[in-house]
Amino acid sequence: MNVSYRQLQAFIQVAQSATFAEAAQKMFLSQPALSSAIKKMEEQVGGPLFSRTTRKVQLSPEGQDFLPVAIRLMNDWQDAFGDLQQVFSMGRGKLSIAAMPSFAVGHLPAILGAFQSQFPNVKVSVADIVMEQVINAVSQERVALGFTFETEQLDGLLFYPMFTDEFIAVLPKLHPLSQQSSVTWNALAQSPFIAMNRGSAIRRWVDNHYEALELKVNMVAEASQLATLGQFVEHGLGVSIVPGLCQQQMQRLGLRCLPIEGDRLSKRVGMIKKVQGNMSVSAQALWDWVIKQPLAE
Repeated sequence: MNVSYRQLQAFIQVAQSATFAEAAQKMFLSQPALSSAIKKMEEQVGGPLFSRTTRKVQLSPEGQDFLPVAIRLMNDWQDAFGDLQQVFSMGRGKLSIAAMPSFAVGHLPAILGAFQSQFPNVKVSVADIVMEQVINAVSQERVALGFTFETEQLDGLLFYPMFTDEFIAVLPKLHPLSQQSSVTWNALAQSPFIAMNRGSAIRRWVDNHYEALELKVNMVAEASQLATLGQFVEHGLGVSIVPGLCQQQMQRLGLRCLPIEGDRLSKRVGMIKKVQGNMSVSAQALWDWVIKQPLAE
């Protein structure tokens, strides 16, 4: 069965009119064209929907039963396409993104605040997860966009750089080095050191940097989360090196955050999306907005 929107509209108009002529006038159709549309619909459903007389047209019993259904279908149709138009016009929409916790706390609120002032009816869902999980979430299309460090392997992903983040040292308040204005890589290596776990990109970058400097770290503990690492440092287990993105988080724990002298360890931070596949209107709008208004270094 292939009853069209126009046939459904014609049925409702005739049912709500006294004559075919009146219904035809409401629909800006000729009476023969309207009669033809109703006849084709009756052929498709298998029986008469109207009882026709010389004076007026009346619904058949089957037509009377179908009329409220037809009105509901027409309203659902109009609502559905109205909603779709709202989405494409950014009057309504949903957007799922992922971001590293340090970025979600430090930079994302300003981005989303400005974005939603322009698109107030877009509902945004944020997953604040570690870098590796951000990349997986975008790769597996569980979220539309991600905010993360640039990774060496961008298989199927496009990275847009927003700014460069320089790694910093974090120390307990009472550490002998904490009153200095900066620390050296060598001084940090000689102190009891707390590292991220071996599976993390941060651990790999710090290890590679120390290896290039031909320095060996006095490691005493590992952590799988930067928040846990900060707690270890706070309780005096040792010192550590973290992205500058984490500075506010570490300072809230009462830790000293210092620049590191010598060769910089820095990584670019930005947005990622799938290279192939179409993004939603909302996701594309956020991507374009960030590109037009990049964060300052």
